[in-house]
Amino acid sequence: MSLDFYRQPVDFSDPKDHAHLFDDVPRGPAATAGVVQGLLMHEHIAPAYGVSLSDRQHAEAHVRPVAGMLAAIVAHDARPLTEPRLPAERQVGVCRHFALLQVAMLRGQGLPARARCGFGAYFEAGRFLDHWVTEYWNDEQGRWVVVDAQMDPRQRELFRLAFDPLDMPRGQFLIAGQAWALCREGAADPQAFGILDMHGLWFVASNVIRDLAALNNREMLPWDGWGAMVMDDSKLDVELIDRIAALTREPDAHFDEVRTAYRDPRLAVPEAVFNHVLNRQEAA
Repeated sequence: MSLDFYRQPVDFSDPKDHAHLFDDVPRGPAATAGVVQGLLMHEHIAPAYGVSLSDRQHAEAHVRPVAGMLAAIVAHDARPLTEPRLPAERQVGVCRHFALLQVAMLRGQGLPARARCGFGAYFEAGRFLDHWVTEYWNDEQGRWVVVDAQMDPRQRELFRLAFDPLDMPRGQFLIAGQAWALCREGAADPQAFGILDMHGLWFVASNVIRDLAALNNREMLPWDGWGAMVMDDSKLDVELIDRIAALTREPDAHFDEVRTAYRDPRLAVPEAVFNHVLNRQEAA
């Protein structure tokens, strides 16, 4: 069952020796989002909080596992996780860290949850920016609910959100497979998808692969590259991405195929990936 697969903290979402830190974390998506917001600082939004990051803090954004994030958090401040840190004292990460830490907390509470890679429509008008969110299973409603745990009160104001980030409406966040379909159908401009000066169909395709990995419990950094990822539209294996995008748009209906597809060496996370920010190979 796919729900059972996403109920257990494994790999990067496993807090390991730090699991006890979750004992006092309040239950549920809204409460865990609040805790996460008091622990993490987005690397590129820090100035909105009046925070200037040091080189050491920027390096924290490259930590992949939740266990490593928790170790750094409590090494710096041993108080319970429920005690919000001052903005300048928070662990630095990006959207993926917010989503993954919340996933770990929700799974620790026995709630099926997973991180999804795609694009947010609410950061810049007319653009879909590279982004990660949390999905959790609402048993009463029989659906996956999308949560942006990064959107604290400051960011809700900053980005002028007119919706509830604890239950994202359709269209505000596009999983990568949805973005790919829109671009392939001519319903969206691939150049509107990306981040900074990187955009285009190749970027969307890379996020499709990252989302497939996340659906297989390998939530990589947004700038990790491997396998079939390329930075040139002309070199894309369009047929391969078409197939994977279709599976990831309905992963529960195609759960066995999602698992099988990930065995493809072009798609599976290898032992080492290329960190495009640090321009080097790193152990995955």
